[in-house]
Amino acid sequence: MIRELKTLIAVAREGTFAAAGKKIGLTQAAVSAQMQRLEAELGFALFDREGRAARLNAMGQQILVQAQEVVRLYGNLSSAAADAAAPVRVNIGAIASVQRSLLPDALGRFHAACPGCRTRVIPGLSMELVNMVDAGEIDIAAIIRPPFSFQSDLQWTPLAQEPFRLIVPRGVKGKDWAELLSAQPFIRYDRASFGGRLVDRFLRSMHFTVREVCELDELEAIVRLVENGVGVALVPQTATYRRWPSTVRAVDLGHHTFHREIGLVHRAPQRLSEPVQTLLRLIEGQAKKKPASRER
Repeated sequence: MIRELKTLIAVAREGTFAAAGKKIGLTQAAVSAQMQRLEAELGFALFDREGRAARLNAMGQQILVQAQEVVRLYGNLSSAAADAAAPVRVNIGAIASVQRSLLPDALGRFHAACPGCRTRVIPGLSMELVNMVDAGEIDIAAIIRPPFSFQSDLQWTPLAQEPFRLIVPRGVKGKDWAELLSAQPFIRYDRASFGGRLVDRFLRSMHFTVREVCELDELEAIVRLVENGVGVALVPQTATYRRWPSTVRAVDLGHHTFHREIGLVHRAPQRLSEPVQTLLRLIEGQAKKKPASRER
């Protein structure tokens, strides 16, 4: 809440979300997201939005006065003696597939190396997690690389390239992925996710018209639907699926194979605390290890 109150004060001073973001080092979208969260928390609107201007309404003016006092009191806390025993906490966002693959081993090594630290893992979609890093709500995020350039001071550390495969129920015959994709019911990787957008672009570029029966984001659920014979699906071969379930077979796309890139989004290393830098290095090192024991 303190972060949102500081942003509210900046918006009141600068007059627009864009100007406030430039002043405090956030994108306009991140400022807007913070103000929406603050309004949702309070239960009423704070602004009369007119074009690019963001003018505080009557309730907003009242909250601004209180916000300035809260921020002042909060700032005074820094003059108190810090509790040396208080644990440092690292907040990391991660998509589901990374939570199941790279993260557990990296976190195990992190806690062995930094026994005085705590970690919190926040699940979410890639776009949500990028915004949380941008807003300073989490330290780093393991996500699918977005189809746009990062704003402000965010940086990208690549971890893995995951090829997409067409997965089909074991009992479905045929080796031609194009024929299978055209003939079988299709389970779609959610287009709201970055991975789902890659699938959608591929289908449009190949001029495929699919017989869609279901759309969802969770990869494990998509694989289970294929196992249950609901249809076929285009999914990335993640570290979790070095071996596919016995009731599913994967068909290679040949020279049409496309990939999703997994990586870490974070601020410049020199702006990260030592524990965050340590965790970043450990995740990067875990990604470089060859998962030979999982491969056929």
